[in-house]
Amino acid sequence: METEEIEAPKKKVPLAMVTIRPAKLFDIPYIMRIEQMSFKEAYPRGLFLTFLEANPDTFLVAEYNGKIVGYVMGYLRPDMEGHIMSIAVHPDYRGNGIGKALMIAVIKKLFEKGARWIGLEVRVSNYRAINLYKKLGFKIVKRIISYYSDGEDAYYMILRPEDFERVILS
Repeated sequence: METEEIEAPKKKVPLAMVTIRPAKLFDIPYIMRIEQMSFKEAYPRGLFLTFLEANPDTFLVAEYNGKIVGYVMGYLRPDMEGHIMSIAVHPDYRGNGIGKALMIAVIKKLFEKGARWIGLEVRVSNYRAINLYKKLGFKIVKRIISYYSDGEDAYYMILRPEDFERVILS
């Protein structure tokens, strides 16, 4: 697998100055803006509102200087699989470790809620995200053909608690 060249962040941010907190209703317009800048297929506003109501403790935002610079949406399925539905960081703030911080925060919350494992789908062309997920202990378990509406395949990746513990402790 190729590795994408990582650009220097457009805005250098000390991670210690970034707050990760549960999303609030007034954050939705900023989250949607980041979503639209990050994905070919943006989720509609209604989905964010429904998700926030159903999963208030696992829908997290990263805030820097009073500005929302990233978000992650996770949930626990009835079969006790944790799932990461979406994660994105504002393009100007990528490369500062904000995505990794958001992922670690939501992973911890999902395992605390009893998730047996955590799954996610990622575009096979999204090398940067795939590399991040692998660094956190996720493993590719299958390729889903034509998962996205433009026909691109996705990898389904999972993270087991013991793999996450190994990564965090190392």
